[in-house]
Amino acid sequence: MTTACTRLGLESRLDGALAPAAVAALAENFGIHTVGDLLRAYPRRYARNGVPLGDEQAEPGDHITVVATIAKADLIPMRNRKGSFLKLTLQADRQKLEATFFNPQKLRHVLKPGLRMMFSGTVKYFRGTMQLTHPSYVELRATKDGTTVHGSGQLAQMARAQQQSDGTLTEDALARDIIPIYDSTRALQSWEIWSCIRIVLEQLAPVEDPLPREILETRGMVPLETALRAVHLPSTPADHDTARDRLRFDEALAMQLVLARQRHAEAARTAPAMPPRADGIAAAFDQRLPFTLTDGQAEAGRSISERLAQQHPMNVLLQGEVGSGKTLVALRAMLQAIDSGHQCALLAPTEVLATQHYRSLRAMLGELGNGGELGSSASATRITLLTGSMTTSQRKAALLATVTGDAGIIIGTHALIQDTVEFFDLGLVVIDEQHRFGVEQRDQLRGRGRDGNTPHTLVMTATPIPRTIAMTAFGALDVITLHGLPRGRSPISSSVLALGVSRKWLPRVWQRITEEVEQGRQAYVVCSRIGEDAAAPPATAKEGPETKPVLDMHEHLSTGPLAGQRVGLLHGRLPADEKDHTMRQFAAGEIDVLVCTTVIEVGVDVPNATVMVIVDADRFGISQLHQLRGRIGRGRHAGLCILMSEVPEGSPALQRLQSVAATTDGFELAELDLQARREGDILGVAQSGTRTSLRLLSLLDHAETIAAARELAEDIIARDPGLEEHRGLARMITAATTTSSIDYLDKA
Repeated sequence: MTTACTRLGLESRLDGALAPAAVAALAENFGIHTVGDLLRAYPRRYARNGVPLGDEQAEPGDHITVVATIAKADLIPMRNRKGSFLKLTLQADRQKLEATFFNPQKLRHVLKPGLRMMFSGTVKYFRGTMQLTHPSYVELRATKDGTTVHGSGQLAQMARAQQQSDGTLTEDALARDIIPIYDSTRALQSWEIWSCIRIVLEQLAPVEDPLPREILETRGMVPLETALRAVHLPSTPADHDTARDRLRFDEALAMQLVLARQRHAEAARTAPAMPPRADGIAAAFDQRLPFTLTDGQAEAGRSISERLAQQHPMNVLLQGEVGSGKTLVALRAMLQAIDSGHQCALLAPTEVLATQHYRSLRAMLGELGNGGELGSSASATRITLLTGSMTTSQRKAALLATVTGDAGIIIGTHALIQDTVEFFDLGLVVIDEQHRFGVEQRDQLRGRGRDGNTPHTLVMTATPIPRTIAMTAFGALDVITLHGLPRGRSPISSSVLALGVSRKWLPRVWQRITEEVEQGRQAYVVCSRIGEDAAAPPATAKEGPETKPVLDMHEHLSTGPLAGQRVGLLHGRLPADEKDHTMRQFAAGEIDVLVCTTVIEVGVDVPNATVMVIVDADRFGISQLHQLRGRIGRGRHAGLCILMSEVPEGSPALQRLQSVAATTDGFELAELDLQARREGDILGVAQSGTRTSLRLLSLLDHAETIAAARELAEDIIARDPGLEEHRGLARMITAATTTSSIDYLDKA
């Protein structure tokens, strides 16, 4: 323990301030190493004295902390063996939940009805009721009289240690009127984190405020030290509200300062100017189109064309609904680049999609895509495909066409960003479904320009993921929105089949597919994983019902409910030629039902497919569900999407599925995704809210704060790009970010 004369700064490490076990637990569970790290681990919410606190949005597998009153404590005999268990019925805010303890002989005298307790444990559901099994706990009451605190884990040990050291216990912090609740884990409970924070605050040296006094006065904000203390030890709700307002503005300003410096540096970069030509391949392509561009496609094309004509690098996000024609808009942009003598790279996340793009662009261009072939048009270009599964000779031919400039459009997967790939003169990079690539991967192509130029960049997405929305709102991307759908798109209806509630409708699902097949149409059945020996389910999935592997589902359907149909199998571990052959068969109508994983998530276009069943739909994110659903309804027949899940009734996962089923508006779903997953790491590589540099700031709720911070940041960077005159702000950026995070943002 640090001596009383030692004072800690925000940059101080925790080693000397806390016990080694606490330091190790904070580092292992939350990546907390310094005093500043710990004090910026803000409470997720607050409990009021005498007021229960529930966690209504908990998912199975979540580790939560609740404040509840014990309504009942029943000792229940075991059914299949000797002994009994203690079942607590807890009243937490407007919800009831249960806590179960085995070997309860001692606990039955401690956990009694009427006590107000704090419980922390892992969530499970049984018949729609939230349950905690053997949670950690502590009683919330004052201990001035020296009564031992009832609790499990380190809290009780700390209380006893304090009692032994001075003979008495001061009023326990848990008896305060306002109790902060922190994110916790099985190894480190909320109250243990709070105890560490209180110890550090007692030793904290005066904190230098990074914001000039005039800014504080203008915005009516409290000093940083006041905010850091009040957010963890508030006396009134107004205290923590005022503190969070100040700390929230710091987060917004730190982000905006980094982005403002990035924009300042970006202004010095050059890109090849690629103005449109009236007599080139782009004009010839427009003349051969068998349809008229939609208003949205024409407007998006004009906006991109204007940016390509400039010597400043274009960095645009093209967002539009599934099937709105983003690929067509991107192709017209690539043809404009080719007219100026430059190459284009189209980066796709999977070989299935890369191959699909290759065929689609060849089909759309016709003879204009046969460059270098006998009898091709003088203005024609060559399209080359580069994937990891190519033979050596195929790969050598593709690399040669790329480095010599014979290929105007090079389409590829991650193989395209390897160091061995050299371009003759790369002018435009198009990234499809950009959220499927890491920031470093996307940056690989930005450094491949000629003569020091930076290629223009166009990234596309059908459903903006939270990180994309966040970077857009913070000003790191220009956004072009493609409105409307092409003529002929059919409506898609969606429904949720809650197997955890009732299984009686399951046979009807397979019957519905059979009816569609009998009418000459096709269907997808999508699973979340391949098989028992494959990788674990997606990271979005928490503990819950066992999932159905695609291998098992294929066997079950082909020998059972769909035995009379031609059932195909497609997943990521199949050889590339087998995947390609299966997709060709499905596109040709030679397969009635394709049982698959998410390899068909983007880009696959089979207009005859009208039904999609997504198995274990709770294991997919909102964005994925929308993308998958977009594979149907692409022809003249209406689409039907069934979201099937084993999660229990009333669970947040089921509510999320019902929200997805209620709308096909991709932008509305993007907002739902943002609410569910937060903004992601704005200054880092994380794609979802599980690792975020934003702790208090929300793009949905704090637009005014973000706008004010951006205005201030632009003004400061315009006058002091290096922050030489604002060292406090430079330190604030360092505290809120890391060098690697800033590097990632420069690349993003």
